[in-house]
Amino acid sequence: MRQILFAIVIGLCGTGYLMRLGFWQLERLEWKEGLIAAADQMITSPAVPLPPNPDPEKDRYRPVTVSGRFTDAEAHVLTSTREQGPGFLIITAFETDDGRRILVDRGYVRETARNTPRPGHPASVTGNLNWPDDVTSSTPAPDIAANMWFGRDVTAMAAQLQTEPVMVIAREDTGDGITAQPATAAFRNDHLGYSVTWFGLALVWAGMTIYWLWRIRTRRV
Repeated sequence: MRQILFAIVIGLCGTGYLMRLGFWQLERLEWKEGLIAAADQMITSPAVPLPPNPDPEKDRYRPVTVSGRFTDAEAHVLTSTREQGPGFLIITAFETDDGRRILVDRGYVRETARNTPRPGHPASVTGNLNWPDDVTSSTPAPDIAANMWFGRDVTAMAAQLQTEPVMVIAREDTGDGITAQPATAAFRNDHLGYSVTWFGLALVWAGMTIYWLWRIRTRRV
């Protein structure tokens, strides 16, 4: 009898804990979907003038319009698109009419167009503020001499191009053969898969417990 009670306690505790993890992932799923919905709403809201001191949390994805001129100072970020293959994002220093200097992600060019001369010129840009999460601990350091970057590190690029640590991702093409890559809500959302995994493990644990109880019973017969 003691063995049976022990198996039941272990089975209930293990199954309950795994089920709780599954429900927790469903709660995380709802939270993440809320973040994505809020970001999508922000991305498509009307554009406003560039805030004096944009906040990476509050102003992420905020649509803005800036007027001024592109300089010829650029950073090239290695990337790839499903439609066009490998290429580079062109990040350009932009001088606003009121004397600020910011970064503009103008979009994609093929590898062969990376070093095409792009002289500075006046422009008005509508896009979305963003501080992309491209750089992780495994991202290689940029090759400054070759002007090749492996992620959009806003702080490092701002220091290199002598701008504010502020990036606007252009919504529409800004010329010079560059294809705009508008901002999207970039959130990983694997919580549904995780919840299914935990519920599956709970089912396996319950099945193992039933098998264990069956073995105890057959040994006692």
